[in-house]
Amino acid sequence: MSPTFRAFKVRNFRLYASGAIISNIGTWMQRVAQDWLVLELTHSGTALGIVTGLQFLPALLISPYAGLIADRFPKRRVLTITQIAMGAVALVLGTMTVTGIVEAWHVYALAFLFGIGTAFDAPTRQAFVVEMVGKDELSNAVGLNSASFNAARLIGPGLAGLLIHWIGTGPVIIINGFSYAAVILSLHLMRSKELHTPKVAAREKGMIRDGMRYLWRRPDLMMVLVAVFFAGTFGLNFQMTSALMATQAFHKGAGEYGILGSILAIGSLAGALLAARRVRTRARLVIGAALAFGVMVVVSGLMPTYLSFAVVLPLVGFTALTMLTAANATMQLGIEPTMRGRVMALYMTVLMGGTPLGSPFIGWIGQEFGARWSLIVGGSITMLGTTASVLYFSRRRGLAIRPRLLPRPRLDILTPTTDLLGEKSTLTETPVAAPTSPHPEPAKPQVA
Repeated sequence: MSPTFRAFKVRNFRLYASGAIISNIGTWMQRVAQDWLVLELTHSGTALGIVTGLQFLPALLISPYAGLIADRFPKRRVLTITQIAMGAVALVLGTMTVTGIVEAWHVYALAFLFGIGTAFDAPTRQAFVVEMVGKDELSNAVGLNSASFNAARLIGPGLAGLLIHWIGTGPVIIINGFSYAAVILSLHLMRSKELHTPKVAAREKGMIRDGMRYLWRRPDLMMVLVAVFFAGTFGLNFQMTSALMATQAFHKGAGEYGILGSILAIGSLAGALLAARRVRTRARLVIGAALAFGVMVVVSGLMPTYLSFAVVLPLVGFTALTMLTAANATMQLGIEPTMRGRVMALYMTVLMGGTPLGSPFIGWIGQEFGARWSLIVGGSITMLGTTASVLYFSRRRGLAIRPRLLPRPRLDILTPTTDLLGEKSTLTETPVAAPTSPHPEPAKPQVA
């Protein structure tokens, strides 16, 4: 089997991936249909930003508790419940749309309910991957999951645009409601004995605080989190910014808007497949990809025509997925198994929870100053935030980003180490061991 697809050797992962691709296609179809529905009801970029923000607001509010649930209960059971809940919300919204009774506030409320299901589903699903394949194949499985998600993005938006034109937004949303059955069935068919299930964390006071303290004491992971926060909050608003560009800048319809999502997914799928071949990841890859992503978002906002905008989108998708898959693998491989649910919940909080802050702001920028500025501003903030993250957390550990710019250190107090970006450095100052201690404690190992 090709190294790119080696995680498919695991039966449970094959089952999960087969159900996930069906559900992901439905999810992307609903995203396009829901955004188009909001534009039909309100004709407002700000309203589009609000509904996107409400859908991700629960991730900001309850993800730490969702991570605790993931550590405290069997993940298959939690995922089954979340799939049922999200499917039910989609069926309600689709039915209301078909019957013609839907109003903007209905979409807002149901988007928030859908977000609650997503807030519990996301950290559990992220932590469940390693239980299916084990640590050795985790990086590959993360890449393949992203490839599945973006293959669905390649198919879903274009299909949704055609179906919206043929049968309307309501039936498209209803189709997504039924697609969750595929994941539920795949979870039911898994073999429990083949799962790498860790010991469930015992119930204790302050478990959420323990997860936060654990993460705060890891500047290498905090640097990744902050970079992901800026990218997720201000840059990863494609469903909104593409809708604004399609309607305001290029005066296109639902079909052309759906095609933009599929074109974006070409680059995302390429990035995910490349990530699947990668054996190991480092924080510097996350940082480099985040900076490149910010640049490409700005460039896409400067494109003068629909065609040139479409040509740049695959590069936007490629850099975005390279950043996200590297960040996900870096986080999961660098944490204790009993902390995985809580830490990944905080990761998802940072990735998705910033959207309620960023989406209305970026939507307002697009409405007040033009669709192009929603991309230019979002990409610029992503670059500035990523740079600030590297500077702050590197200094916090006392590690040099570019050692040759530092004053010459004293040679008697140097020890080899590895900096936050995964580069070897001999310029880290460490205390000299006391004379009375013949066996000084070794430095704590760092995870690149």
